[in-house]
Amino acid sequence: MASTAPFSRFEWMIAWRYLRARRAEGGVSVMTWISLIGITLAVFALIATLSVRAGFRAEFVGTILGANAHVTVYSAGRVSETGQLVRGFEAYDPLAARLAEVPGVTRAAPLIKGQVMVTAGEGTTGAEVFGIRPADLEAIPRIGIGANAEGDIARFAEGIAIGSGIARELGVGLGDRVRVIAPSGVKTAFGTSPRVNAYEVVYIFTAGRYDIDRTRLYMPFDEAQAYFNKEGRADEIEVMVADPERVDDLSGPLLAAAGPDGMLWTWRDSSGAFLRALDVEDNIMFIILSILVLIASMNIISGLIMLVKNKGRDIGILRTMGLTEGAVMRVFFLCGASTGLVGTALGVVLGCLFAIYIDPIFSFVNYMAGGGVWDPSIRGIYALPAKLQLADVLSAVGLSLFLSFVVTLFPARRAARMNPVEALRYE
Repeated sequence: MASTAPFSRFEWMIAWRYLRARRAEGGVSVMTWISLIGITLAVFALIATLSVRAGFRAEFVGTILGANAHVTVYSAGRVSETGQLVRGFEAYDPLAARLAEVPGVTRAAPLIKGQVMVTAGEGTTGAEVFGIRPADLEAIPRIGIGANAEGDIARFAEGIAIGSGIARELGVGLGDRVRVIAPSGVKTAFGTSPRVNAYEVVYIFTAGRYDIDRTRLYMPFDEAQAYFNKEGRADEIEVMVADPERVDDLSGPLLAAAGPDGMLWTWRDSSGAFLRALDVEDNIMFIILSILVLIASMNIISGLIMLVKNKGRDIGILRTMGLTEGAVMRVFFLCGASTGLVGTALGVVLGCLFAIYIDPIFSFVNYMAGGGVWDPSIRGIYALPAKLQLADVLSAVGLSLFLSFVVTLFPARRAARMNPVEALRYE
């Protein structure tokens, strides 16, 4: 028998005829549609899940890096002449200057930290105070200049800056005064009594993380030193770097600049466990959704087996006319592969549209459910994010096409090896 060029025009023509044939003509259009819809939904689910996973990770890491120090330099502590353990840095400005000179460091700023109670009217909430200089506050991406905030940050030296969660909890706004209460404040002959000061709210920020907006309060550095009885020293140095993903490479130079009393705590140390959990979850979700794509692809086998059975007479005639086993195999391979290809394309379109328009889609779902679908106090961020990445789309497309092509080979090979004599015996 004469061989034909692979995937010739007539092979495509026969495959197309079989795909669009009605059941009365021996076709399996219903099974084809079922396979097509299954693969479309599976690819859509895979791309949607990968985009939401990427968006959640990017938003989580973005809020960490945009509102927190990339590296915190703190003191191991020393024992004073009175036998008390003293923490913090006395020569904090020279230390910050040395740290800022390390290649890769963009900013180093001294901080004062403390825990307080904040009250306004009958409202009371806990807060973590960050004592910081105005110029350093302005440089924090998600809190300073250019951030989602209300008020005039230039007036920071005249009052305090609070998160939008604290403002909402206390029912206060710009220009209102709140009382800040520290458990250990004024030292008297009768002991230490709580310190209570009133401050004007001059700036309200929204960093994008519920736990930050709900608990964080910024106070001018000099005022925080006096308020917490830490005159002449800083609790720690906040260090920002140009490439946070490679922060571990700067550990050695930063430790050398910090001196023997300095210790480091990076953003990976504080959030590394959560990020590792996200990575494990990503891998598991990809495997589970890959199985879903495989199950959808298995419908192609069912459709092709039925097609081969119904087209046994045609196969016998084609073989007696001179078609090779390879040509018959390619015809039925095209039938199954075309279903997988079209289903994958439709799934990619739906998945990309979902990732692009996730905000209105999620708003509609939240409205239909009566609200409360997304609780920021549990998930840490305010909305369901999505980030469409080319690598995720390509991995979904590659997986779907690979599985669709592989499962198509088995029934196509069965059709190619069919004996034409047996196929025509009872016709």
